[in-house]
Amino acid sequence: MKAIRFHETGGPEVLRFEAVEVPAPGAGLARVRHTAIGVNFVDTYHRTGLYKLPLPSGVGVEAAGVVEAVGPGVGQVKAGDRVAYVSRMPGAYSEAALVPADRLVRIPDGVSDEVTAAAFLKGMTVWMLLRRIHAVKPGESVLFHAAAGGVGLIAMQWLRALGARAIATVGSDEKGKLALAAGASDVIVYTREDFAKRVRELTKGEGVPVVYDSVGRSTFEGSLDCLSPAGLMVTYGNASGPVPPLDVSVLAAKGSLFLTRPTLFSYTARREDLEEGARELFAVLLSGKVRVEASHRWPLAQAADAHRALEGRRTTGSIILVP
Repeated sequence: MKAIRFHETGGPEVLRFEAVEVPAPGAGLARVRHTAIGVNFVDTYHRTGLYKLPLPSGVGVEAAGVVEAVGPGVGQVKAGDRVAYVSRMPGAYSEAALVPADRLVRIPDGVSDEVTAAAFLKGMTVWMLLRRIHAVKPGESVLFHAAAGGVGLIAMQWLRALGARAIATVGSDEKGKLALAAGASDVIVYTREDFAKRVRELTKGEGVPVVYDSVGRSTFEGSLDCLSPAGLMVTYGNASGPVPPLDVSVLAAKGSLFLTRPTLFSYTARREDLEEGARELFAVLLSGKVRVEASHRWPLAQAADAHRALEGRRTTGSIILVP
């Protein structure tokens, strides 16, 4: 089998396409031959060393494919099942992988492997954000940063389906059009507007009860200023760099605010939660309320090019690699 691996941290040039061995699955494991692989910002954090891994390492945390074989004691899936997964241990940029069977979910008829790879991690993240961390209500206003990205475009559609008002920030007018088409109620181009001031204007000074922020360093302080008293700041990414250390008294001064830094793995640690999130995600995909396409695709061997495009902000929506 071939896989993308890196032996040192750095830019996209450290990614190598090399031979790996994928043995027969042991107890509790399944061997999955990948048909489509999702590309996510967290992959760049692993590659650069922002999130440290023992080296050499694989890269990539999600994929869709077909179960080739299962090990002893596996009852969740069987050979021939179409499945998807998100893994704690990077290695999805590969032709096949061994995966804990209790982390696999079956892909329903009517959803393709490519759509699943484009949507699974991002869609499960949106489920966590909108349904678990803060259950968004009809008519509620929320601020969502990076609304034209892979997570953002899914979130805009899901928020529209929930009947919420999505105030979206984007980096350009072109991305603003994408966010509006997906369901955003209002768009702020934060590269030229004071987004905190604009949010206060749009909410008649009240602010919003929740901010979803995957940008990190450059938007964190402004995001706090968008919140209403006892509002919730959800910081779940670092696209502009990690958030600096915080004096927690700032949360008191700005209105007794709440702050969380969630991970999907915490919210899907129990299999029943993983299955519930997957059911809700596949339900909105099958209903047509949320539509996801692989906006960009590269052959697996060209993963470095995908990373360059992602980090250069030259992509919108979802990226997949095809083995």
